[in-house]
Amino acid sequence: MPWCPRAITLDLDDTLWPIAPAIDRAEAALEAWLHEHAPRAADRWPLDARRALRDRVQAEHPELAHDFTAQRLLTLEHMLADAGENLALVPSAFECYFAARCEVEHYADTVDALARLSARLPLAAISNGNACLVRIGLMDRFAFQLNAREHGAAKPDASIFHAACARLRLHPHEVLHVGDDPEHDVAGAARAGLRSAWIARDGRAWTHAGARPDLIFADLHALAGWLDARMPTSANHVPHIDTRPRSAA
Repeated sequence: MPWCPRAITLDLDDTLWPIAPAIDRAEAALEAWLHEHAPRAADRWPLDARRALRDRVQAEHPELAHDFTAQRLLTLEHMLADAGENLALVPSAFECYFAARCEVEHYADTVDALARLSARLPLAAISNGNACLVRIGLMDRFAFQLNAREHGAAKPDASIFHAACARLRLHPHEVLHVGDDPEHDVAGAARAGLRSAWIARDGRAWTHAGARPDLIFADLHALAGWLDARMPTSANHVPHIDTRPRSAA
């Protein structure tokens, strides 16, 4: 009998939506906010300088490699302090940036495919980014979202995959992880004992030197079709899994 997962974990950025337009939108929103509320910081820190500062903060704080929110807050704090602005503005500046960062534009197949997949199996999100599925409006398709910031380590670290499997109450080999990144999603999932599906929207060939994906799809519609073929049409009841962290169960 063909193997079929009991749950699916999904990457978010560049799997459900392209991340670059969202980041560009967030930077533009922050730029406008700075000009209105912290003009000295706006003049001192144009986009290229902000990005260089963000890279510097990342390099100087390797302990925050998994936490993009903390990196962004430190960057904003440095910008405002350097320009002699009020540091009490940091939370508002971040909220402006983050709200726009969550205004994503889904790939054409995403919404329909998630409806099809979630009607079959429990879905969970595993992301290194800090996107919020509640703000984005997709949380109803997922049992839970596990971000690297919350977990304390980022993909491809095996612990974040294992944490998701533990919340699903499943063994790693029973879970299929789906994502676009060869190292973070495919190789990371394989090393953690999960099956993996690589989403190659641009038709690129697999060139990564590590583990090969178990499955390759052009988009999420193809993944949903694959799952439909392995589950009987009468299987329209998603099994309930208590996905609360064990400490809260």
